[in-house]
Amino acid sequence: MVTDNWENNLLLQIASGNQFAFRKLFTMHHQHLGNYIFRITDSMELAEEIVQDVFMKIWVNREKLTDVRNFKAYLFVISKNQALNSLRKIMKERALITNFENILNQDQEDNDLSEYYRLIDEAIDQLPPQQQKVYLLSRHRRLKYVEISDEMNISSETVKKYLKIANSSIIAHVRANMESILLLLVLYKYL
Repeated sequence: MVTDNWENNLLLQIASGNQFAFRKLFTMHHQHLGNYIFRITDSMELAEEIVQDVFMKIWVNREKLTDVRNFKAYLFVISKNQALNSLRKIMKERALITNFENILNQDQEDNDLSEYYRLIDEAIDQLPPQQQKVYLLSRHRRLKYVEISDEMNISSETVKKYLKIANSSIIAHVRANMESILLLLVLYKYL
């Protein structure tokens, strides 16, 4: 069992930029935290991503650790918030896609979705080569961040960053062109 003084000393070392102390803290808590987040998200990949995000935030804001008196409680509160925010974001994205697919499917045949998929393909083709490769490895081959990182010889954080930018670019492209699709659908319906 780790004493409060020992952990407080570790937090002070991290606050001053000690990476070795940060690795110790990560090693002490990441597995238990991952299990906790998995119970919230029911996704091992999402749980791993959230654990990385939480510890990244802790490192970036390490100066604030000097004010933390109960690190375990602090860790679990920010982790729960991060998990809930991630789930909300996923639900919004799914709702957007479902809503768009419902609009497309109203009074249309299955081949009407081809325009939607064409837009996605078009957006993927416009991505920079590295982002495009990360996106395709993640979405088409279903590789995890670590596997993509190993295959492309880049860090997992870079993989995550590229994937986030690629998703944003694709969504923006589809949204920008959605209005014209909806207009065509309305015209088609009344012709």
